[in-house]
Amino acid sequence: MTSVHVGILLLASCLALLLPVQSAPGYINGRIVGGVDATKNQFPHQISLRNGGSHSCGGSILSRTYILTAAHCVTNEDADGKYVAVAAERLTVRSGSNDRFSGGILSQVVEVIFHENYGNFENDIALLRLEEPLIYSDSIQPIALPTFDTPADVDIVISGWGRLWHLGDLPRYLQYNTLKSISTERCTELIDFGFAGELCLIHEEDNGACNGDSGGPAVYNGEVVGIAGFVVGGCGSGYPDGYARVYYFKDWIRKYVQDV
Repeated sequence: MTSVHVGILLLASCLALLLPVQSAPGYINGRIVGGVDATKNQFPHQISLRNGGSHSCGGSILSRTYILTAAHCVTNEDADGKYVAVAAERLTVRSGSNDRFSGGILSQVVEVIFHENYGNFENDIALLRLEEPLIYSDSIQPIALPTFDTPADVDIVISGWGRLWHLGDLPRYLQYNTLKSISTERCTELIDFGFAGELCLIHEEDNGACNGDSGGPAVYNGEVVGIAGFVVGGCGSGYPDGYARVYYFKDWIRKYVQDV
C-alpha cells in the first residue's frame, strides 16, 4: 500500500494531508470540475462563504438564519492542536447570486457552531448563524434536509465556485456537475478510508470537487445530502470525493436549527 494525497478542499490548503490509501494517480492538468455555469436561480440555496471578504467555501441555506457548511471551513488549530472557531466577525455570506464577486446580498455571521467531535476528516460539519434573517426570494431559498439515507448508485448534483483544475483558477460564476453515490464499503475498497457519516461520490477523471467547493452542497431528490469535504489524489483524480453525509447528522443539526 502506498500513500496518496488526501486534501481538504479549502482554497488555502490544497492536498495538505497524507493518508495511507491505494495507489496514486497522477495530477490532472485538464478541466476537473467538468461542469457548466449554473443558470439564474437554479441553486437558490447555494451561498459563498467569505473569510476576510474573499470567497473561501460554499454552503447551503437551511433557514432564514442558519447556513450549513463544513467544519474545516470555519476552524483553525490552536497552539495545543485543538480546533477553535474562526472569529465570526471575519465571516460573511453572499446569497442570491451566481457571481462570486457581486450581486445578491451579504450577511454577517454572528455565531460559528462546529461539531464537537470534528477531526481527521470526520464529523466535518458546521452551522453559521446570521445576524439578520434572510428575506426569501426566487434567488434565495432554503433547502430541505434528507428525509431518508442516501442510497448508493444514484446521481448527485454538486455545485460551487471551486477551482476548475488542480491548482487552477476559480470560476467567476457558479458551476455544477453530476456525480454518483457509492456505498461506504465500496469507498473503503477504493481509498481505504470509509467511516460513519461519510458520503462518497464517484466520477470520471477530470470531474469532481476542488479547492473552494468545500462546505458546498451535494443534492439528491431536492434535498441536501452531502457537504463537500476532501479529495484524494488531487482534484479530478479517478478516486471518489468525500462528503459529510447529512442524514447521519440530522439530529445534531436540529439541536440548533429547529425550523428545518
